[in-house]
Amino acid sequence: MNKWYSSKGNNSDVVISSKIELVRNLNKVPFPCKMSNEVRKSVCKKLFACLQNSEFAGEFDLTELNGLSDIDKIAIAEKGYISYDMARQSNYGALLLSKDESCSIMLCEQEHINICAMAAGEDLKTAYKKADMADNVFISNMQIAFDKQLGFLTSNPMKLGTGMRASLVLHLPAIDERGMIGALSTMVGKLGFSIKPLLSGKGSFYELSNEISLGITEENAIENLIAICDQIVVQERNFRNALLEYSDFEDKIFRAMGTLKMARRLSCDEFYELISLARLGICAGSFDIGYEKIGKMLHLLGTASIISDSEGNLTADDASRLRAQYVRETLN
Repeated sequence: MNKWYSSKGNNSDVVISSKIELVRNLNKVPFPCKMSNEVRKSVCKKLFACLQNSEFAGEFDLTELNGLSDIDKIAIAEKGYISYDMARQSNYGALLLSKDESCSIMLCEQEHINICAMAAGEDLKTAYKKADMADNVFISNMQIAFDKQLGFLTSNPMKLGTGMRASLVLHLPAIDERGMIGALSTMVGKLGFSIKPLLSGKGSFYELSNEISLGITEENAIENLIAICDQIVVQERNFRNALLEYSDFEDKIFRAMGTLKMARRLSCDEFYELISLARLGICAGSFDIGYEKIGKMLHLLGTASIISDSEGNLTADDASRLRAQYVRETLN
């Protein structure tokens, strides 16, 4: 089965992926931070049973986090299926993951239910449709905490209302090169959005998301985010055209691809910096490589992911060698 991150989406030259998160809580049940391990375990089982007794029967696999090693939990967090906070917790929690990995559900993290749906490229509506289908199962079969004025009730007041967070991962090397990320962050902040660096701030990868969930519908929040994203896409493309006219920058792109194809060791940070330049080269038509190959590497080549997927006790240096090997085999 094809995974979501191996697909090509809309505006893939700038937008890597789309994500919708919906948080829900059970009525008259303590928030996870106030639960004992036994209560937490019982709630997780009830929520999994709810999904298994729906049209999604057999579509999700259950992973109990207390049975995983620390490195396995960090690897799952690297892929975006659980939060890093959840990966570091010793208390009981669980993950439901769909077969194509496009929908994950954290059980008993900060909230009882945290649904996360992903789609390649700029496709928030598809991601929302996936998340909404899972959400409807819980709403139809469980007593969900809801207030007519405040909307869905959450442990974090910032999530009250729709309980939805919509986000897009953007590749903005040209805006970054012009030193305009700060100005862009200020502009979108005034409109109720945020833009923050990803991947340790390496490689010009950023996440654009909504910050307001109270007093607005899910559909309006998504439409507003799409409108902002489309403006950023146009600006990035215009700046790229100007940037790629410089021969020095073209040389930088080709040197990056050469290193990726030949390196025997690649640290995570170096990989992100080089793959960002190579991705810009694909946009310029310099390399005949699909964006989906880049997306797959970004998704799979975190240090914890490489160590978790390999046999034996590996070090970070071993992961650098395996990362370089995977990149060479993919690009050559």
